[in-house]
Amino acid sequence: MARKKGDELYILVTNDDGVRAEGIKNLREAVEDMGRVIVVAPEQQQSASSHALTLSDPLRINWLDDSTIAVDGTPTDCVLVAMRGLLERKPDLLVSGINHGPNLGDDVTYSGTVAAAFEGTLLGIPSIAMSVAAWHECKFDAAREFARVIVRKVLEEGLAPNTLLNVNVPSCACEGVSEVKVTKLGKRVYRDVIVKKKDPRGRDYYWIGGGDPVWEPEGGTDFEAIEQNAISVTPLHLDLTDYTQLEVVKKWNLSF
Repeated sequence: MARKKGDELYILVTNDDGVRAEGIKNLREAVEDMGRVIVVAPEQQQSASSHALTLSDPLRINWLDDSTIAVDGTPTDCVLVAMRGLLERKPDLLVSGINHGPNLGDDVTYSGTVAAAFEGTLLGIPSIAMSVAAWHECKFDAAREFARVIVRKVLEEGLAPNTLLNVNVPSCACEGVSEVKVTKLGKRVYRDVIVKKKDPRGRDYYWIGGGDPVWEPEGGTDFEAIEQNAISVTPLHLDLTDYTQLEVVKKWNLSF
């Protein structure tokens, strides 16, 4: 059901850190006076779940109060269940976050926070993913205040079809932010390591590890903005087609 003239704004909030995470509490507090807010978020931590859907198990729903719902699935599950089974009408906006940790550059492909906003965009909802860009302790002051700014602007201006915003905010007080920059995705230098060990039964297991990410130095990127203590706002588009290479591959004269 679509919004009727005079209806209260309807905002869907989700995340990948879990329904009880500090970030989602801050996000809800930031936008709760802008309209009716409903939280549909994972029961447990789902970081790095990307755009995964739960297909082999049933999804259990737990109403924590009359506007907070925990789903024992991924962030994408939460958005899909909210849209197809829980909400009485399509939300005017979806905000995913505030994530505990950055979602910069190539890492958006792993992010459950960004994936939830992708799913919202696929379903025709203007969507924002928000993160605090700290790898350890997160301070939500600036992110909470900027959430109000970006939500108001998207509600006023709208977003183009198939486009979402990925927002990263420094972990600091509001006065610590240098500026707001509209950026492109940066490129990560991968230093992940795979640690091989044995469990008590003598079977091999592997642990993916590594230090804090390192990024290629390039102007105009989200990572550069965060290094300068600026807020990064990156428009992302769902169409991943490389149109230049589309024409190149057409000339391959493929046959079968």
